[in-house]
Amino acid sequence: MPSNGSIATTLIPTRETLSSSQLLSSSISSLSSSTSSRQASSQISKIYRQSSTLFLTRRLPESLSTILPVITPPTSEDTNAAPELAPIARASRTTRIKVWSLYLTILNAVVELDPDEGKQAFGSSDWRGLVTKVREGDVWEEVVKNGYEGVEGDVDSDVVINLATLLLAHARTQKTNQTRLETYLASSTTPSLLITPSDLSTPNTHRARSPQKSTGTDTPRDLNARVKILELYTLHVLLRNNEWDYAREFISISSVLDEERREAFLQALQSLQDEARESEKREREEKRWQEEQLESARRKREESEAREREREQEQRKQDGSEVDYGVEESRPSTARANSITSNTPKAKPKVKPAAQPARTARPPAPAPKRVPPTLISRASNIISNLRKLLTEDVFGSFKTRPLFLLQMLAFIIGIVVVFGRRDVKERVRRMWDKVRRTAGMGVKVSYI
Repeated sequence: MPSNGSIATTLIPTRETLSSSQLLSSSISSLSSSTSSRQASSQISKIYRQSSTLFLTRRLPESLSTILPVITPPTSEDTNAAPELAPIARASRTTRIKVWSLYLTILNAVVELDPDEGKQAFGSSDWRGLVTKVREGDVWEEVVKNGYEGVEGDVDSDVVINLATLLLAHARTQKTNQTRLETYLASSTTPSLLITPSDLSTPNTHRARSPQKSTGTDTPRDLNARVKILELYTLHVLLRNNEWDYAREFISISSVLDEERREAFLQALQSLQDEARESEKREREEKRWQEEQLESARRKREESEAREREREQEQRKQDGSEVDYGVEESRPSTARANSITSNTPKAKPKVKPAAQPARTARPPAPAPKRVPPTLISRASNIISNLRKLLTEDVFGSFKTRPLFLLQMLAFIIGIVVVFGRRDVKERVRRMWDKVRRTAGMGVKVSYI
């Protein structure tokens, strides 16, 4: 019996020693894990500061390459080993939000670059891959997979707001944005029964997840974030997909919004719908006005073409009548030529038998008589010639040669001085009398 008691007494301390050693080892492992977590958070914060500094200096490739190791799971050479988590998955909530917000901001700046500038900075294939990731909505899946182990409802609300805003600005269609937001809103208010190996192995190093999730409105900050998400979903994403009735119904049955916010949302929705209808009306009126202008221009063009064709037809008719008139005018001249040749002794006119009926069938038209010019027409012609001489020759010489005016004035003064002498006047008078008598004799001879 004593031996049994001694054995019992020796066994009990052994069990206590085992339990205390287990507790000590677990506390040491938790302490080491917490120490490593703090070191990891410190390292992530340092990388975040470096990347944000590079981003502020518009060095986008360096900023992106600095932040990528934090949000990307490390590659393992052992293919059979379980995939490791990205460093950001073990960081605190504040650090996660800052890192993901910076990453999404960098992607937004990359997409807004000009194609030439983006290809020059990142390379053609890398830049296209980044732009496609944003425009197709694949960045949302990347954030959920690398930062939250694929659990949609665990994504921080601030990160969801940044993701929805990014897709709203650059996505080709808002269908992916709507589906992601609906999945997040549904999964963030339902219990999560998913237990991953990381929850069993490192329960204190990962973010805390409760089986029964809250509605996202436990604190004023969470409430404001949830209202912001609802605003993006109902007043932007659904409206871009032309789902006005569903947006109104969702606002009416939402349990997050109080009466004041619900009324404000409904008023904003109604005002946006009125603006959309007015814009569609203006677009229809503008389109109808453009069609009317095109129709009017087409009618004017057809009318102008019709007038042009009529004018061409009239011109052809006038040209044809003038050609006929020329033929008729040429007939008397040919007849006179034939009569002249017939009077000459050596002329032997050749008359075609077929041409005789045509000449006899239509008598030639008389040639128009030329009216001799009258005295008034002659005087007007002389005056016009003098005016032309003065304006074109004399005044043109004045413009080109200024000394010509002085030469002409000297010539006129010389003539006046010469004709001022008495002997010159007598000589001119005698010459004028001779010219007059000679002209009179010529007139008499021509008359005789």
